Amino acid sequence: MSTTLKDLLAAGADDAPAIAAPGRAPLSHGALRRLIAATLSALNGQGIVSNDRVAIVLPNGPEMASCFIACASGVASAPLNPAYRADEFEFYLSDLRAKALIVEQGSPSPAVDVARKLGVRVIELLPGEAAGSFSLAGLAGQAAGGAAAYAQADDVSMVLHTSGTTSRPKIVPLSQANLAASAANIGRTLAFTAADRGLNIMPLFHIHGLIAGVLAPLAAGSQVFCTPGFNALKFFAWMDEAAPTWYTAVPTMHQAIVARAAKNREVIARHPLRFIRSSSSSMPPQVIAELEAIFGAPLIEAYGMTEATHQMCSNPLPPRVRKPGSVGLAAGPEVAVMADDGTLLQPDEVGEVVIRGANVTRGYENNDAANAEAYVNGWFRTGDQGRLDADGYLSLTGRLKEIINRGGEKVSPREVDEILMDHPAVAQVVCFGMPHAKLGEEVAACVVLREGMSCGERELQAFVSARAAEFKVPKKILIMDEIPKGATGKLQRIGLAAKLGLAG
Repeated sequence: MSTTLKDLLAAGADDAPAIAAPGRAPLSHGALRRLIAATLSALNGQGIVSNDRVAIVLPNGPEMASCFIACASGVASAPLNPAYRADEFEFYLSDLRAKALIVEQGSPSPAVDVARKLGVRVIELLPGEAAGSFSLAGLAGQAAGGAAAYAQADDVSMVLHTSGTTSRPKIVPLSQANLAASAANIGRTLAFTAADRGLNIMPLFHIHGLIAGVLAPLAAGSQVFCTPGFNALKFFAWMDEAAPTWYTAVPTMHQAIVARAAKNREVIARHPLRFIRSSSSSMPPQVIAELEAIFGAPLIEAYGMTEATHQMCSNPLPPRVRKPGSVGLAAGPEVAVMADDGTLLQPDEVGEVVIRGANVTRGYENNDAANAEAYVNGWFRTGDQGRLDADGYLSLTGRLKEIINRGGEKVSPREVDEILMDHPAVAQVVCFGMPHAKLGEEVAACVVLREGMSCGERELQAFVSARAAEFKVPKKILIMDEIPKGATGKLQRIGLAAKLGLAG
C-alpha cells in the first residue's frame, strides 16, 4: 500500500484526464505529475522543503486542487478559507508559522498584506491554459529532470485547524501516510476506477473536498471536474458538461439540488450516476429517499472528521446493505464505542465513538493538554455519541457538546430534526439548544418550508408533541428563508442560539 502521495498518484495513465473544469481543456495525469515535480522544484529552490508550512489561499477551482496536490506531495500544505478576514489570516498564518503563502497573481485577499506584515513570503500563481495547470511567478525550477524533493511517509503533508466553536482552534498535522491511507480507504469504499468522473462542488480548503473530492479519485487514476464552488443554479449545467459518474456533498447542498432536480430530469437521465455520496453532517432519511428516487442512484452516507483525514465510516455500495440514518460500517480505521470509564461497549450500548488506524493523526501540535484528553488507551476520542448495531453499522446520536441538557433530561437534536422532517411542509431543519434561566437549556429549532407551503410554529410543535415526549418539543421554532451555515456549508448547532439572538 502507498504511504506517500508520490506513490499514490502514480496510478493514472499518462494521457488520461485528471483535472477538468467548466469551459477548459483537462490536465492529464502525466501533466499533473510533471506539474507537481516542477512546483516542488521551484519551492525547494527557495529553501522551502518537507515539513515547511505553505499556506494556500486560492479560489475554488482546478488550480486550488492541483496546487494543493503539488504542495502536499513535498511540503506541508495549509489550505485556508479565502473568505477569512485580515485578523483571521493573521491568527492562522502566525499559528501555522507559515514559511510562504500562495495566492493568485493580483489577488485582492487581505492575506497578502497580512503575510507581508508577518514576514511570510508571498508567491503568486499564474493559471495556465489547461484546467489546473499553473506556474509560480518569479520562481524558476531547479535543474530540470528530477530535482524535486518529495516528502516521506512520516513527513507532514497537510496542516488544518479544528473548527473550534468555543475554544481556540487546534492544529491538526496530517502525514503523507495519513493522506495516502485515507485516499485508499475512500477508493476501496466507493470502488473507484479510471472510468469514474467526479463532479466536485465542495470547497477545497475543507478536508471533505480535498480528500474525498480530489485526492481519492486521482489516486484511482480517474478524473475530477472542479467547479468554482457550490451553486445550485449551475449544478445541472455542470452535470451536463462534466458527464459525472458521482458527486460528493454535504446535506445542505444535496437539499438545494433536490429542490431543483424535478426541472432537470433530462440532464439526470443523460448522465446516470453510479452513486451519490454525503458526508460532514447527518442526512435526513427523508432526503436520502428523495435523492435516490430522483437520481436513480444509491446515496452513500459517510462519516468523517479532520483528525481522521476525513473518512471513518461509510455505508457500502449495493448490493451490500445501506442503512439510512446510520453512517455505515468502519471504512478504514477501527471504530468502537467507549464508556466514560474507558471500557469498550457492546452492540446497541450508547457511548463515545472512538477510532484508531493509519489515517488518524498522531496528535495535535504543541498541545499536550488536548492530546491527553483526546487519546485513551490508544484510541482517539471523536467527541461524537453513538451506538454500533449487531451488524457493525454506526448510528450517531449527536455531538457530545451538542446534546441538549434540559434540566437533566438529555435531548438528541438529531432525533427532533428527523421528526420535523416528516412534516410535509418542512424542507430543512436544525434543532439546537438555547439558554434557559431555570433549566439551563431549552430545545429550539430553525425550519425552512418547502416552496409554496405554509405552516406555523404551533402546528409544528403539535406535530412533534404527537411523536415525542413533551420535554423534546421545541419551545421556539423559527421559520426562516435560510438557515445560517458555516463556511463549508455545514449546519452548526453550537452557537446558533447566539447567532439568532436567542442567547439572552
